[in-house]
Amino acid sequence: MALLQVNFFSNSLMRTVTVHAIIPADKRNFDGKLLREKKPFKTLYLLHGLLGDDTDWIGGTRIQRWAQDQNLAVIMPAGENHFYVDSENSGEKYGEFIGKELVEFTRDLFPLSDKREDTFIAGLSMGGYGAIRNGLKYQDTFSHIAGLSSGFIQEGVLASKENDTFFTGSRKFYTSVFGNLEKLEGSDKDYKALIRNLKEKGLEIPRIYLCCGTEDFLLQANRDYRDFLQKEEIDFTYEEGPGSHDWDFWDTYIKRVLDWLPLENAAQGISSGNVH
Repeated sequence: MALLQVNFFSNSLMRTVTVHAIIPADKRNFDGKLLREKKPFKTLYLLHGLLGDDTDWIGGTRIQRWAQDQNLAVIMPAGENHFYVDSENSGEKYGEFIGKELVEFTRDLFPLSDKREDTFIAGLSMGGYGAIRNGLKYQDTFSHIAGLSSGFIQEGVLASKENDTFFTGSRKFYTSVFGNLEKLEGSDKDYKALIRNLKEKGLEIPRIYLCCGTEDFLLQANRDYRDFLQKEEIDFTYEEGPGSHDWDFWDTYIKRVLDWLPLENAAQGISSGNVH
């Protein structure tokens, strides 16, 4: 397994960006036999939450070890605090970056599968919103979407006030991210409208996995989206478990996400993660 930091110029964001990547490599088992990794690799695009960066998942979870065992490539971009959507105000196209440019660039750079059925997207909190939004908007690219403690905050965004003191709750901040809030509902940034639009067009909707901790402040919002998907008769999996909005929960449930994805059987090799 290789852990890499990649810097490249993004045309969607008009600047150099940093991405971390976990790429499977050949390994030896405990009998000394060389285990050749099957290429091209299935790939998970994994998004961090608000105030985080592209190293969050590596430091907060055991994703590196589990990806190695299951022959999975993991691509972790930096989304800053922009919710992974295109910005009308700044011209930065974070949605296009995630759903199109990053996929094309990493497929050119690494031996990744270009098949929809081998390409997945997931994220936590803000990144959960980003995974749902971009997984649905770019449904021809992603076959599976997973949201952990997803930031289904549209109602709060629409109800936000100009004089809110904390920047992430202020209307000014949300306007800088989502643009004209009067046009948010029904747009391609509306996670319910995206589902309805795909259904109306008869397009294939990716498989969806959602989870949230029972002590998480976003629990009710996740239950609301669960109920919406049930009403729309969408194929999805929903789980709750003990936990708050923290890495203890996300470390546990990213493993459940990997178990849910159509991955190879786990095959451990000799590495620092499993040698005494």
